[in-house]
Amino acid sequence: MTRLNSNQVIALLLALLSVGYLAMAWQIPSFPLPRPIDSDLFPKVLGFTLLGLSVLLFLEKPKAKDVPEALDPNELQQPLLLRPWARVVVTAIVLALYALLLVPVGFVVTSVALVFGLAAYYGYRRHWVNLATSLGVVLGLYLTMTRIMGVYLPTGVLPI
Repeated sequence: MTRLNSNQVIALLLALLSVGYLAMAWQIPSFPLPRPIDSDLFPKVLGFTLLGLSVLLFLEKPKAKDVPEALDPNELQQPLLLRPWARVVVTAIVLALYALLLVPVGFVVTSVALVFGLAAYYGYRRHWVNLATSLGVVLGLYLTMTRIMGVYLPTGVLPI
């Protein structure tokens, strides 16, 4: 029996996740009125897409250049929070904080802080452009979702 590489292990985990997601997607009730696209279509398409991509990842053969022989000396000289694995951990923690603070603080404030903070963390140094862009995109999304589409988003501390 051959040993599974890391991509194959990740692919198996993603396949299990997608099967569970698809099982939940099949339990979404249909809308009582007939219409061409029902509320369960997008979750089912997303689940099957994830399942297909996990199969492709499982079948992909790793190339010799994909497996580093040793750690890059430049990575070891960087500060701890700027190393590649630490960026993944920091981003995951920031996204968890975003999810926790979304309702009490509000969509606009937390989303602007998320976009601005992660862009600055990943090295974008034009802070005024970053702030203007994050405010413009988040406010555009907020106004489109609440005023045009009628979706409720938490206002939090801002009286919008």
